[in-house]
Amino acid sequence: MQILVINAGSSSLKLALFQGERLRLRIHIGGLEASPWVRWGEQPRTELPGISDHHQALRWVLERLRADGLSPDAAGHRIVHGGVHFHAPRRLDDDTLAALERLIPLAPLHQPHNLAAVRALARLYPRLPQVACFDTAFHHTQPEPAQRYALPREWHERGLRAYGFHGLAYESVLAALRRHSDPLPPRLILAHLGAGASLCAVRDGRSQATTMGLTPLDGVPMATRPGHLDPGAVPFLLRQGLDLEAVERLLYHHSGWLGVSGISSDMRRLLSSDDPRAAEAVTLFCYRVVREIGSLAAALGGVDALVFSGGVGENAATVRARILDGCRWLGFQLDPDANARHGPRITGEGLPAWVIPSDEETLIARETQRLLLQGGTPS
Repeated sequence: MQILVINAGSSSLKLALFQGERLRLRIHIGGLEASPWVRWGEQPRTELPGISDHHQALRWVLERLRADGLSPDAAGHRIVHGGVHFHAPRRLDDDTLAALERLIPLAPLHQPHNLAAVRALARLYPRLPQVACFDTAFHHTQPEPAQRYALPREWHERGLRAYGFHGLAYESVLAALRRHSDPLPPRLILAHLGAGASLCAVRDGRSQATTMGLTPLDGVPMATRPGHLDPGAVPFLLRQGLDLEAVERLLYHHSGWLGVSGISSDMRRLLSSDDPRAAEAVTLFCYRVVREIGSLAAALGGVDALVFSGGVGENAATVRARILDGCRWLGFQLDPDANARHGPRITGEGLPAWVIPSDEETLIARETQRLLLQGGTPS
């Protein structure tokens, strides 16, 4: 079965074509709101004139695939928010799409664009099976206290609860970790660190607690999002004259590493800068990650291993070293040479810490095929 995996952003489409679980082709389209471009497989990036939205971009991709003799049998989508009801991959239909659109306020940066790609593909190929894989589903196993906020019960029942995100990345990391450590360590902390960053406590392969909550704003500081913030900051900002839209822009687009440094949202640039504001942003990020590791270790009653993934977690040896230095009290002892080589194991004596790349695309392809071969029964 040929599966087209789709991860849609506001101005981009990341696609991967799989034959079963074997990757055949990656396609990246960007600049849809301004100057569109495409990178087809290993070819250099080229301009893509006449393409301005997800519908046009998908039509162009499918026409080129057909010209190359490739025709997907199904599509698998990364959908950021599954809310209370979607705990496993789901065959997409009109009712499911309507339910997912009601979750847009919980993930306004991601959900609208994820669903725009689904609708665009449905208009182009209405008979093509489409499957949603949810970033929140992995955290459905968390105990009730980890999901609940101390608000009146009616709001919890109306869906105001901690969902957690990056679940597809965490699932893929666990699958990859089994190649290095089988069985899995019973108490794991997974640190998915990138422009969007979160950590997760895992016991026996199941999520127990995570740093993101109702939305992807919570937890550790990210590229442009603040992470943990006193809720009182929002009415404070409103009373200073900002309207709701301005507060939302501030929290989603102008905070985090960018807000603290005033320089960049790119961790690579911050690490290479000699500006003290860049150093302050990096220090704050590492400090918050270490604090969250301590919190997650408490949720697990101890820790047996730590895993880094994500763009920063996989590539920034300096960041990993600073985090592990702050976690020596837990029993982690960095191996500097292994860390410089990016692992996979980056500790010597004591507890193991690993660098394991996430691979959401292969996971989505696998789950899409599995669901359709089982008859596409909704979760």
